[in-house]
Amino acid sequence: MIDFVDPLKKTKVLLPAFITLLCCLQAHGQRERPKLIIPENTTVHKNLVFSKTHETDLLLDLYLPSSPLPTPLVIWVHGGGWRKGSKNYPRNTLELLKKNIAVASINYRLSHEATFPAQIIDCKAAVRWLRANATRYNLKPDKFGAWGSSAGGHLVSLMGTAGNIDEWDRGENLLYSSKIQAVCNWYGPTDFLRMDDHPGNRVHLGPGSPESLLIGKDIRYAPEKVAKANPITYITSDDPPFLIMHGKWDSTVIHQQSILLHEALDEKQVKSQLVLIDGAGHGGPDWVKYVDRVITFFEEELSKSK
Repeated sequence: MIDFVDPLKKTKVLLPAFITLLCCLQAHGQRERPKLIIPENTTVHKNLVFSKTHETDLLLDLYLPSSPLPTPLVIWVHGGGWRKGSKNYPRNTLELLKKNIAVASINYRLSHEATFPAQIIDCKAAVRWLRANATRYNLKPDKFGAWGSSAGGHLVSLMGTAGNIDEWDRGENLLYSSKIQAVCNWYGPTDFLRMDDHPGNRVHLGPGSPESLLIGKDIRYAPEKVAKANPITYITSDDPPFLIMHGKWDSTVIHQQSILLHEALDEKQVKSQLVLIDGAGHGGPDWVKYVDRVITFFEEELSKSK
């Protein structure tokens, strides 16, 4: 299913040039982030070590709603071109706590610390650790979702389609599954070699691109490794449901990347919703109005019985 959202029909918006400026300022860290609002009666566990690597201890922050019963969990995976960013700002995910859904915000090794597949290995390790500790933190171990933006959107898509790729399950808690039950991908890359199919504000086919730094080599000369980083490579009919959202004005990751993923999921009969948003770019404050759509998706998918 593909939805097209036109915010112009619902509300006034800023001039396109000003929206683009805001997005650029956010991307370069020049715009102050809004204060992180934690709902009342939330229990917060900061800096929990979920895995140890040669490079670093990997940490997550866990936000738990006040609930007498075990709750579903959504894992937030941050963006930043796989080379920056951290768990410290889980953005609008904390709205999930109001619906009795816990949130875990995780770190993973950045591309200057380790190249792919280190990042997905770390994400899968976080899932296993959280599942192993589900009783301690009052979580439903069979009701885990993942939500990420940009580079995080790419990684959560891999979490959804590569849950059964055992070679990426390394380290601790190997008796536990790293599969998740629902995925929300906000404007993440899919096929690195096709990111320049349409003109944008950067060139991805080159040695200095975020994708090449992630792979550890100019992606033009590493097609096999690029294929391994592509969520489409691993799609099977038993993959979890996807909600894919992408701005049609995104000039950093073109929205055709999300179309590729949605069509591939649909071909394998995996439940997938694609929402293309007119007037939206690559992140920015305008995306807050689409959080409710994501919360509804996780409520529906993580409340279902087995």
